[in-house]
Order: sequence, then C-alpha cells, then structure tokens
Amino acid sequence: MTLALVIYFVSNYINEAFYNITVDQLIYSLKSAEGTSTTIFIDGAKYVLERIVPIYLFTLFVIIIFKKLIKTKTYLLISIRNKEIKFNLYPFSKIIKFLFAFICLFGSINYVYKEFNLANYFNPNRKTQFFEVYYTDPKNIKLSAPKEKKNLIYIYVESLETSLFSSKNGGNFEKSVIPNLEKLAKDNINFSYNKKLGGASTPFGSTWTVAGMVSSTSGVPLKVPIDGNLYSGYGEFLPGVYTLGDTLKDNGYNNYLMIGSDANFGGRKDYFTYHGNYEIKDYNYAKEKGYIDDDYYVWWGYEDSKLFEFAKKELTEIASKDKPFNFTMLTTDTHFTDGYLESSCGNNFKYKYLNVYNCSDNMIGEFITWIKKQDFYKDTTIVITGDHLSMQANISDMFDEDRYARSVYNVYINSSIKTKNTNNRDFTTFDFYPTTLASLGFEIDGNRLGLGTNLFSERQTLSEEIGIDKLNDELSKNSKYYNNRLLGESYKKLKKAVSSE
Repeated sequence: MTLALVIYFVSNYINEAFYNITVDQLIYSLKSAEGTSTTIFIDGAKYVLERIVPIYLFTLFVIIIFKKLIKTKTYLLISIRNKEIKFNLYPFSKIIKFLFAFICLFGSINYVYKEFNLANYFNPNRKTQFFEVYYTDPKNIKLSAPKEKKNLIYIYVESLETSLFSSKNGGNFEKSVIPNLEKLAKDNINFSYNKKLGGASTPFGSTWTVAGMVSSTSGVPLKVPIDGNLYSGYGEFLPGVYTLGDTLKDNGYNNYLMIGSDANFGGRKDYFTYHGNYEIKDYNYAKEKGYIDDDYYVWWGYEDSKLFEFAKKELTEIASKDKPFNFTMLTTDTHFTDGYLESSCGNNFKYKYLNVYNCSDNMIGEFITWIKKQDFYKDTTIVITGDHLSMQANISDMFDEDRYARSVYNVYINSSIKTKNTNNRDFTTFDFYPTTLASLGFEIDGNRLGLGTNLFSERQTLSEEIGIDKLNDELSKNSKYYNNRLLGESYKKLKKAVSSE
C-alpha cells in the first residue's frame, strides 16, 4: 500500500514540478544524480509526505470507528460449485489486504505507464533509419579554420527563453523581464522563427541541461537506450561524435568550462573532458582555488553573482596566454523550482521566478559590458544561448502559452560572419553547433554538422526540410546507428554491464 502511494505521488510530483519531462530525461537524471541540488529532493519528499500522512491518519480514524461500531466479525461468502469460501471483511483477512494492496499498486504503475508514455519507450518496433539518412559525421567533413583565430566566450543561461522579451519585440510581457539580453539580441545577430526576436526549438533528447549542452555542441540528441541508462562511468561519453570542443582543441584552442555547481552532475564533466579536454572550473574548483569556503553551499553550489565575479579573474588570466581560447559558462540561478533570488536582486515582477530572471539579466548585462572593455574583446566572439526551455511547472501562469511559441534564446556578438537571413527560420538547438563555428570564421563544407545546419548559410535546417514534428518523432525511436556508431564502445559496455547484473 505504501509503495503504491509513493509511486503515485512521486509521479504526480514530477508531473507538477517538471514541465514536459521525458522518460529519457527522468532516467538519465536519476542515474547520474551526483551533484544535484538537494532542494528538488526535499521538495519532492515534502510533497509526498504531505499527501501520504493524511491518508494514513484518515485510515487510522476509520479503523478506530469500525472497532467501536462493529463488535462482531463480518464475513464475505463466495459460493463456487456449491462450495463456500469465507473471507473476513472485518477484521480484514490477509487475502483482502493483499488484493487491496495489489489493486493500488497496479493502479499506480498503470498511472506511471500512461503519464510518461512508456508504451512508446519500451516498444521494440519503434525503429528508425533517420541517422543513416540525415546524420552528417563531422569527422568526414572538411572544416577550414580562419588564419586569425578568434576566442569564444559561450554563456549558457539556465532555462533562458525568448518568452521573457517584451511583446513589441516578440515576447510575452508588456515590460521586458530581460531588457539587457533583449537589447543584445536586437543589436547583434539573433536567429528567430518569426519577424521579431525569437529563438530555437528544443528537439527530442535536448530538453534538460546536459542534453541541451550536448545538442548545441555536437548536433545530436542525448538518447537513453532501454538496455543501458548511463553514459558516464566508463571513461567515455558519446565517443562516436565529434564536437565543438573537439574541433577547437584540434585547431589549437584551450577549452574551459566554468560552472557554479558540481560538474559531475549529469555527466557534464565526462562529456566536456572527453570531448575537447576542457579544464573544469566548477564548484569543487572554486573551493580548491579559495574562491569560496569549504563549507559554502547555496542552491546548486554557489550563486551566479560569484560565478561572474570569478569568471572575470579567470578570463583575465586565460587571455594573457598566447593561445586562442574557448571559455564556456553555465549559470544556475534561473533553474526551477522558482530559481534562486539573491539578496541584491529586486522585486519588479509578481512572481519570484521572473525576478530571478530579471536579476540574472542585470548580471549578464554588466558582464558583457566588462568584456567589451577588455583588450581581448576585439578578437573574441560571444555566444549566449539558453540550455533549454524552462521546466518550471507553473510557467503557464506567468504568460499565455497558447498565444506565444516558446523558444530558446540565442545571440551572436562580434561574429566573424554576417547574414540577413535571420528571421522566419525554423531551427533547433542542433543548429547552434555549426553556427557557432561559423561565427568564429570556420568554413564548413556543406554547412551541416551532425543534425545541425549552419544558420549563416542558405541551406535549410532539418526542421525546415522535414518539419519539427517528424524530426521529434524519428528521434524518439530506437536507432542502431546512434547506439552502435555514436555511443559506440560505451554502448557495448553498457549492454555487457546490464546483461551481467
């Protein structure tokens, strides 16, 4: 009975707390939860207890009333072929208790099965040849680096989407929640799905942080095969892909990843170390460096105001070296649920979550202003994108989803290449991979890498070519090419590990 209630209410909490969570995301997050914020688990435990405890109190109350009112045993008689089978209805027999518990457990499992569409996930017949047809292996494509290599500062802003713009520029608010980022998008290169400012769709397998970072740097989704649910832990992470980090490393760049949380969460450390040998500057690094005390911990590690402060110190040192660099950052304050509102933040909006976005916008605006004053800026391209759409469950309370198509923010600042083909584009976060390389001056033969298309080119994206619905449907299916070629040896190890359990 308890197990049935826990399964049901945990599933209900996931549905209420996470926006459009997929089975792949859920399994992947549970399997690689090291470094996650305790807030999510605490909130989940509270949610379950607040619902289970009243049920047990009510049950206890009913039992007490029964004992007071019913003084004799009550039976259920079932006659089968002139034979009578007698069950205690009160006090309840073990068989009645078992049947009741079984029905509850079956009901809760059936609820999970339907809510998370497990029929599709476990359907062995849902196979696709999509990757064989459309995947462009970057290892087989001619990539020409510019003679004068530009630095890259890539800022992933947690859950940053264009719905936060003012309505006059394509957003959902009369007053912009992110005025600095909106101005940056307007004054620089912003790719949009409409005539105003806009952004990218999030294809299947790219709707959570590490998946979003993988899709935008390798042009592929992060898919979880049903017979193996971990990518990390085997010394490899998608060994068959060739990523943005790999490309830059092979062209003489130093790669860095700076985040205010534990990079182990979600396998981010594995991915960025394996692909491009990034130097990891995470929460643990900050403690080793003396930026924060050993016992300091807020939200997911340390807050974004410190992240930008530390980033200035790191960039100043990195820029003094005689090598081009790729400095990638990931913020955390705007992570659901409700974000982390720092003490320096204002309260200009009705919802706390919007105030967190507004405060993050101020920090980013100030940080970009600082970068533009540095000597290295003239040789640097800045890319700012969201990692995915917000997963805040009550996001629809903050604006009218039906009126506005939500999309992931993007802006390219001080790009080496220009284009007028920025509006009315149908594109996904896969397309950020070749587009980022193009913004640095790289020439890409065919203008496609992985499943991504260079948006600076005239070539159609896959979502323009076949439609986003078909793209997502095909990506959700099982792919031998993905498992054997992109997961490669790690997939074989996963299968071996699972079969030996």
